[in-house]
Amino acid sequence: MDDDLSARLRASLLEGLPADALLTDPQVTASYATDMASFCAAGTPAAVVLPRTVEQVQHVMRTATALRIPVVPQGARTGLSGGANATDGCIVLSLVKMDRILEISAVDRIAVVEPGVVNAVLSRAVAAQGLSYPPDPSSWEQCTIGGNIGTASGGLCCVKYGVTAEYVLGLDVVLADGRLLRTGRRTAKGVAGYDLTRLFVGSEGSLGIVVQAVLALRPAPPRHLALAAEFPSVAAACEAVCAVMEAGLTPSLLELMDRTTVHAVNALGRMGLPEATEALLLAAFDTAHAPEDLAAVGELCTAAGATAVVPAEDEAESELLLQARRMAFPALEALRPATMIDDVCVPRSRLGEMLDGTAAIARAQSLLIGVCAHAGDGNTHPIVCFDPADEDEARRARESFGAIMELGLSLGGTITGEHGVGVLKKEWLARELGPVGVEMQRAVKQAFDPLGLLNPGKVL
Repeated sequence: MDDDLSARLRASLLEGLPADALLTDPQVTASYATDMASFCAAGTPAAVVLPRTVEQVQHVMRTATALRIPVVPQGARTGLSGGANATDGCIVLSLVKMDRILEISAVDRIAVVEPGVVNAVLSRAVAAQGLSYPPDPSSWEQCTIGGNIGTASGGLCCVKYGVTAEYVLGLDVVLADGRLLRTGRRTAKGVAGYDLTRLFVGSEGSLGIVVQAVLALRPAPPRHLALAAEFPSVAAACEAVCAVMEAGLTPSLLELMDRTTVHAVNALGRMGLPEATEALLLAAFDTAHAPEDLAAVGELCTAAGATAVVPAEDEAESELLLQARRMAFPALEALRPATMIDDVCVPRSRLGEMLDGTAAIARAQSLLIGVCAHAGDGNTHPIVCFDPADEDEARRARESFGAIMELGLSLGGTITGEHGVGVLKKEWLARELGPVGVEMQRAVKQAFDPLGLLNPGKVL
């Protein structure tokens, strides 16, 4: 960006922003350039704006439209696909200071929040009123609701409670030209017009800037009671997952960790997980009859070949098992200087093939690939661990990442279950959607963002 345009941008932004909401020092703005994804291109932002009000967001978008400057919206930047990465000369619009919980209604079972509210903060706030906000990404202590909406994120409890999209009832969205659009509803039911709310969920900030959300809440469930089952093979563990789902049981959590992941978690957190196992399956129930439900799962695991089934003795021990699973990502990241984290989702019936195929890719590429999975909904997280300073190993990491996505598509799956497309998976999205699908999605983008200013270079 030339000096004249940079000066005009700064002057225009300051007409509607307090001085402390605008950052232009290159050493400071550089820290906002990327999310947590590896191998994703990022540019140098011209400015970073941290608004506190809807009017300030509108002013930013009007300025961007007038000067034809791209805008990249950001939350906590815990994303894993490069969806929040800056582009050269852009305005980074960080929404983390719009962090108010505006309303919690126990009668209507809704919360109204700003996009910068941290997931765990909302969860604790509604729990204090006997309610629950179920979506719980592994990064729930850091990630924001706006980011969760942008990527349609999931979490450990999706097998029973579903993903973010199922809890977003309505949105306030600032469009590319600065107009404010309100979608959806506060009511329990409503089918008026096209479902624009769902259109924005998962759009990664490419259609508009979410500035407020109406979220559905549920009554708080009983505390989880969990068990751990050890298996001599990943295939046997996946057979148990299929048996649990076929039996009509509804666990609140059904998670799988392979041997590599178990070892990594023990190394990082000294969790005492059984290192001799090839696969560890964690199941939990939050029902009134959790011990009986867990006993039924234990029998199915034993029938599938489990070498040990160990129920937690109490809620505290159950929470330790959940903590071990949440530790999987950072534990695998600690094994090598860098990671590429996939999130391919396949039909549950193909889960064993997905994990066995991933192991074969790891052997063929001579790479360390650990897998943890939301096994109950078929969402796998193969994590490729490598050294980016080793050119050959980095090449093999990229090739294995692509091979894993290709494997998932061949099994009837999707390239992303909850992390989004961003920069990392753009070329693979086209393969999954096909030419007609891409054409229709680009038409939607054109309708909402005709100048192509919102998060350019992402998704499509």
